[in-house]
Amino acid sequence: MPYVIGAECIDTTDMSCVEECPVDCIYEGDRKLYINPKECIDCGACEPVCPVEAIAQDRRVTDENEPHIADNRRFFVELLPGRDAPLGSPGGASKVGRIGVDTELVAEGS
Repeated sequence: MPYVIGAECIDTTDMSCVEECPVDCIYEGDRKLYINPKECIDCGACEPVCPVEAIAQDRRVTDENEPHIADNRRFFVELLPGRDAPLGSPGGASKVGRIGVDTELVAEGS
């Protein structure tokens, strides 16, 4: 996964990164945004526009945000509460709109 959105995004979801993303790979949960690792092209356009500095390459996350590497992947591959199937790789966030649920890590307030 090239880029990861960390804990700083929880309850902040500014959406500047979504507007900058050329491939529409940033999805909206309930309390946080998530980057789809299969759709991200590792361009880095999202990182400098985040006002809370929540976005980093997976190789450069802080120790505090290390759990968010796997958690960002979980958002797409595991069954989320209230959903019938994993989100997977739908080919763009705008196609599915706001998901409205989060992974357990985020929903618990981490």
